[in-house]
Amino acid sequence: MTENPSILPREARTLGLLCHVTAFAGHIFPFGNIVGPLVVWLMKREEHPFVDEQGKESLNFQISITIYLGLSIVFAVVTCGFGAILTAAIGIFSTIMIILASIQAGEGKPFHYPLSIPFLS
Repeated sequence: MTENPSILPREARTLGLLCHVTAFAGHIFPFGNIVGPLVVWLMKREEHPFVDEQGKESLNFQISITIYLGLSIVFAVVTCGFGAILTAAIGIFSTIMIILASIQAGEGKPFHYPLSIPFLS
């Protein structure tokens, strides 16, 4: 993204923030972490390139985290609970990354999640 964050319209920054923060819907219903960002991205991706970019970033990360959590849960079952530590660590990591991404997007700065598999590009 080559745009200057200071000249991004407020609406684009707000929608970029929503692409990330709606991932917390996963705490309310299953796969809400994917559905929340997906809805914002699908509805607003054509209005501004920043929203399109941040929506893809959020979705890629949330799909990746869902895969990582699924694998860690299987690992927890196989190891009689030892993988529960990994599951908790993934949950904490995800929460911290969502907060950091939301802050950056709210300021109009693009955010790239670490450990994210690029499903959408």
